[in-house]
Amino acid sequence: MVCLQLRGTTLGDVDAVLFDKDGTLSISEPQLLTLATARVFLCLEQAAAVLPATGLPELQQLLERAYGLRAAAICPAGITAVASRDHNLIATATALVQVGMGWPEALALSERVFAEADQQDARRSQEAVGHTSITTDGLRPWLEQLRAAGVVCAVISNDDMAGIEHFLASHGLETLFAGLWSAEHRPRKPDPAAVHGLCEQLGVAAGRCALIGDANSDLRMAVAAGIPHQLALGYTAAWSTPPPLAEPHPLIHHWSELSLASP
Repeated sequence: MVCLQLRGTTLGDVDAVLFDKDGTLSISEPQLLTLATARVFLCLEQAAAVLPATGLPELQQLLERAYGLRAAAICPAGITAVASRDHNLIATATALVQVGMGWPEALALSERVFAEADQQDARRSQEAVGHTSITTDGLRPWLEQLRAAGVVCAVISNDDMAGIEHFLASHGLETLFAGLWSAEHRPRKPDPAAVHGLCEQLGVAAGRCALIGDANSDLRMAVAAGIPHQLALGYTAAWSTPPPLAEPHPLIHHWSELSLASP
């Protein structure tokens, strides 16, 4: 049995820690910024063939607001940062409908744009060393401390399995995680049943877990799944603008603030 502590204050006993990926394990803002910018550019380029030029500035504003693009940064509470790929695609199609396109055409255009943006992102990954997201500062020592104490670690993310596995493998972290729950699993987060599914996979009880994420949806999901409120932890250090996390959830500003102790 192990007690989780934050800045010397005991939070509770844990058998497992469930981690969000983007914005928690990884500093993904630069990569997400590049992806969102590419989606806007490609959407405007393709929409120009079917929409009047006067509608393009409005479409650009709608897309940038939807994606959370602002001054060379990504809003940590926006859909690019928090939502799944298909939710981003639906938001894109909705923006196209708002400037006069029919739904079937808007959905088809959005699917083409996302496929092309994904191809560009894959090419950059092959051409640029280190294009993959980097880990948040101090992550590996914390994960190794958890493993040494016998605490199970797992990832619960709205990225797909390939994205999660690529990130972990790129940083040599795959052996430190016993379970993965992705956007391809059902149900997916933020459904509390996603936590139950991952806990069942790990063989642990939700009430004996901590969950660490950078979004209020992560924290609400954790509590609704039966994780104690004080063990639903907000991580703040991966974004240029700290995420607006709800109080009074405990907030982590660096992994070194966490420690383990015998009860």
